[in-house]
Amino acid sequence: MHSIPAQPHRAAHDREIETLTEFDEVVSEHGTLAGYRVQAVDLTDRTDVLLTVDSTGAVFLGCPMDTEAAAAVRDAGALVFPPVPGLPFDPYRAHVYTPADLYAGLGEGYEATPDARAYAWFQQTKADGDVFASMLRAIHDDAVSDALDELLTGARVVGVMGGHAMARGTDAYAGAARLGRELARAGFTVATGGGPGAMEAANLGAYAAPFDGPMLTDALRLLAKVPSFTPSVTDWAGAAFEVRERWPDGGASVAIPTWFYGHEPPNPFAAHIAKYFANATREDGLLARSNAGVVFLPGAAGTVQEIFDNATPNYYGSRGEPTPMVLVDRAHWTERLPAWPLLRSLAAGRAMEARIALVDRIEEAPEALKRLGG
Repeated sequence: MHSIPAQPHRAAHDREIETLTEFDEVVSEHGTLAGYRVQAVDLTDRTDVLLTVDSTGAVFLGCPMDTEAAAAVRDAGALVFPPVPGLPFDPYRAHVYTPADLYAGLGEGYEATPDARAYAWFQQTKADGDVFASMLRAIHDDAVSDALDELLTGARVVGVMGGHAMARGTDAYAGAARLGRELARAGFTVATGGGPGAMEAANLGAYAAPFDGPMLTDALRLLAKVPSFTPSVTDWAGAAFEVRERWPDGGASVAIPTWFYGHEPPNPFAAHIAKYFANATREDGLLARSNAGVVFLPGAAGTVQEIFDNATPNYYGSRGEPTPMVLVDRAHWTERLPAWPLLRSLAAGRAMEARIALVDRIEEAPEALKRLGG
């Protein structure tokens, strides 16, 4: 069961080439690369083609190629942005990440993984104030946004927001996992901030959606042995990969984390991970792409911010019709952090008034979402 629709065959107007197979198809079918954008494709074995095919107006973004081929396409009028050596990430990447991409080398410890190395690079270059590094971060984040938009074409996306401190082994974590599972089974694509806590639980639930029987209960029991990513990210992530190995081919969901909060590792249960350097781009993008609504689980300052980040375009109608917003846990959102009374006051008399709801229990959230038009 996968809630993310299969991507259609290349459309006639699609000028992006993102794999070697697509490159070969375009050359074979059209006999030209003129005007195409070739993104992060290794072309070192296509020198003969590059020396002869028309590449007028083409752009090659981070494509390894022989020096002779690079000179030839430049002479033909193409722009060539060569790969940047020494980086722990590809700024021109054509696809979002997978857990295997970010956690490669986990057996040697989390510090050896591309995820940890990218965070270390970010910390160092941010401290240096290097304009070249900031440009690379911006290119990377734009490439990730492009890949994410392509991935989510036609999907009904429900965002699940909640606190990172929600520990494995708790009733709240299990409830968030059941929420993710029910949303995925209802045909929604679950999207989270990609970190630990409530975010991981919702991605886990979506992963569990195709399985019958006690799979989720058993997975929750296994994960509870490592309740937090502190003190060891290696052990925390290792427990998640053990679940994936015991129950392979789970349901697909999306995670949108950030290296801005790189001390919080991405959870491995989302099939597709769009990780950003810029947190503002990541937060706005996550909410903007939640076109079927957002469920807000109990959280602290970050979740409160997300409630009103989402409420603002709903209030002004800047993204079109308001999307559903469901807040879970009446006591939390009316007493401990009374965001609900303010949200309700903002919505009064506006189109968004019919698109907000407050429920007591997490089990009520999917039905509330459907009732609001999600």
